[in-house]
Amino acid sequence: MSTTSPATTTSPTTTAVARTRSIRARFGFALAVVAQVAMMMGASAPSPFYPVLAAQIGFDAIVISAVFAVYAIALLLALLTAGSLSDHVGRRPVVIGGLLLLAASMLLFWHADTVATLMLARILQGAASGLLISALSAAALDLAPGGRARVAALWNALSPGIGLALGAMVSGIALDVTGQPLLDVFAPLALVYIGLAGLFFLAPETAPLRRGALTSLNFRLSVPVGIRSDFWRGAPAVIAGWATGGLFLSLGANIVHTELGGQAHVWQGLAVAMLAGVGAITAFALRGRSPRTSVVFGTAALAAGTTLSLGALALASLPFYLAATAITGMGFGTAFSGVVASLAPRIPASDRADTFAVIYLLAYLAFGVPAVVAGALVGVFGLGTVCVGYGVVVIALALVALGLRVRRAE
Repeated sequence: MSTTSPATTTSPTTTAVARTRSIRARFGFALAVVAQVAMMMGASAPSPFYPVLAAQIGFDAIVISAVFAVYAIALLLALLTAGSLSDHVGRRPVVIGGLLLLAASMLLFWHADTVATLMLARILQGAASGLLISALSAAALDLAPGGRARVAALWNALSPGIGLALGAMVSGIALDVTGQPLLDVFAPLALVYIGLAGLFFLAPETAPLRRGALTSLNFRLSVPVGIRSDFWRGAPAVIAGWATGGLFLSLGANIVHTELGGQAHVWQGLAVAMLAGVGAITAFALRGRSPRTSVVFGTAALAAGTTLSLGALALASLPFYLAATAITGMGFGTAFSGVVASLAPRIPASDRADTFAVIYLLAYLAFGVPAVVAGALVGVFGLGTVCVGYGVVVIALALVALGLRVRRAE
């Protein structure tokens, strides 16, 4: 006598529900990535405007650095307080609120005719970005196709470069070819953020409500024990890359205009676009390589590109500088993406927003603090001298990061 096990069947209803969930998850993942790109477009869009606004309103390099500083401070405070909020109240409410706040900041940029308005716009933008960075990164990781954490880590690392490149180029072109560049850049961005906020109502929620939302608003820094040593080992690479980005976004347009004779605004935007865009392309090209390979390549490229940039400044050659910036950009993109890829797959699901908050806290400290110090020193030593000192520090950090990663086994 033989027995047979009952066949396991899947009902059409169950299959339809599973397909719907899969489609919604893919939509949510794509939406999180697009929102990250759009957020970073807003971060770089003001950079080509700084020399123009300085002439119109009347301020110098230290004020540009102060405008950059309030953005970084607001972002860091938001990360420190609300960086893990989406782990408790859900991704959607945090993302929708952040996008609407970002839209408000764009409207202020549109009407930036005083230093106070410009400062307020940057404060709102920084606070919104601080809310969005960890929530969007965690949402992308939650919704990664097939649960593949490395895919989410790749796009979390690529998105900043893509957005920074697009924002700077759009602003540079608008300044050269349109009659109302503030309107033509910042009004559409505000509409994009409002539209994205509406679309997030359709995205799946991946973080269930849990206790501790108010407690999570306390200042804290928390990295899971299992990745803590690797986090600190990757810190010099993150600092070197993001410090380079901070210099380009705060004083990059002035460097191209004053030191290299780039009068057209598109050249000023192109410097940022070369750094961030080439970085994103290179990170994508190396996506199949190990995280260690990405960091080794990235830190070496950062050191080499920065050295060549200093040579270009000494020769006052804009083409040489842009070529060197492309090499630096290779490092800017791959060093950070390698560090993120080495950490993301090992972050517990309940700690994702919190951990990404710490990663981006380190990144934005490196992004903001050195650039502010550099802006303060320009009035004392001159822009050219400050660039040399800044470059030497970046080269040293990149070489330290390279040495740490080369000594580390795969």
